[in-house]
Amino acid sequence: QVQLVESGGGLVQAGGSLRLSCAASRFTLDKYAIGWFRQAPGKEREGVSCISRSDGATYYADSVKGRFTISRDNAKNTVWLQMNSLKPEDTAVYSCAAGRQCLGRIVLNKHYWGQGTQVTVSS
Repeated sequence: QVQLVESGGGLVQAGGSLRLSCAASRFTLDKYAIGWFRQAPGKEREGVSCISRSDGATYYADSVKGRFTISRDNAKNTVWLQMNSLKPEDTAVYSCAAGRQCLGRIVLNKHYWGQGTQVTVSS
């Protein structure tokens, strides 16, 4: 089955770190830009970060800039989101998507979505 699978979420105290993974199954990530999104209860889905398929350029939402780092290893068919200095307002379900290109922190023309992983930051 062609899919994206996220992992690495969990419960962490404010100021802590988590590293999310987005792994592709039955397709290769190197043909796609990859974006991370998050959705908190009662809020709209928000684009967090995107990494381009060509030159590896990275883009971030202002709210996470300087704290989150997106990276990819095409040999491992995986994209990561390193999240440091976490805040309670970062609590959300985080999902990754594979698409054609980044428009800033948003990945466009999404082909594949993952199911998401819960991140909870306690104060």
